[in-house]
Amino acid sequence: MRLILAEDSVLLREGLTRLLADAGHEVVAGVGDAAALLRAVAALRPDVAVVDVRMPPTHTDEGLRAALEIRDRWPATGVLVLSQYVEKTYAGRLLGGAGGGLGYLLKDRVSEVGDFLDSLARIHAGGAVFDPEVVRQLLARTTRTDPLSRLSERERQVLAHLAEGLVNAAVAARLHLSVSTVEKHVNAICDKLDLPRHADYNRRTLAVLRYLDA
Repeated sequence: MRLILAEDSVLLREGLTRLLADAGHEVVAGVGDAAALLRAVAALRPDVAVVDVRMPPTHTDEGLRAALEIRDRWPATGVLVLSQYVEKTYAGRLLGGAGGGLGYLLKDRVSEVGDFLDSLARIHAGGAVFDPEVVRQLLARTTRTDPLSRLSERERQVLAHLAEGLVNAAVAARLHLSVSTVEKHVNAICDKLDLPRHADYNRRTLAVLRYLDA
C-alpha cells in the first residue's frame, strides 16, 4: 500500500513511517501542513492519506478541510483521519459524504498496532472505519441541533399527522384527543421550532415543511 502521512509532529510522523515500512507498506511522502498534503496527493496519488486534523498555520481544522478536498478531487484515494480531536462540523460533512475508503480514529484510543494496520487495509479496500467515540459525539451534536429533537413524542405524532394533510379535528380523532388539545400541541410545536409569528406566514405549513425536511 502506498501512503502519504500528514502530521505536523515530526517525531510522530517518523514513528508512523517506520511502523508502516516494517509492515510492508510504502510511505511515499510525509508532510507537515495541509497545503503540502494536497500537493503531494495531486502528484503521487497514494492509496491512502493519513491526515491529522489540526495542522499549520492555525492548528484548527486545516487537515480535515484538506481531507474533504481529497475526497472531492481524488475519490480513489482513501482517507484516514487520525487525530486527538473530533472536529464536529467538518467531520459531519466528511462522514456524511458518499462512498467508502474512509476512516476517523482517535490517536489516544488506538491501543493495538494490528488494529491500526487493519483499519488502513479496510480503508484501502473501500471500507469505512470510525472510532465509536467519534460517532457518539457526532450523533450527540446532531441530536442537539435537530429542531425536531425539542418535540415531545406526542408533539411528533401530531406533526406527523399534520404532514399527512389532516385538519385538527381529524388529528384529534386519530389520537383520541380533544380538538383544543391538538390546537395546544400545534402552538407548542410552532414555538419549539422557532417559527415566526407573522401575518405573511402560516406557521402550521412551516412546521410541516420543517418536518418533511428533517
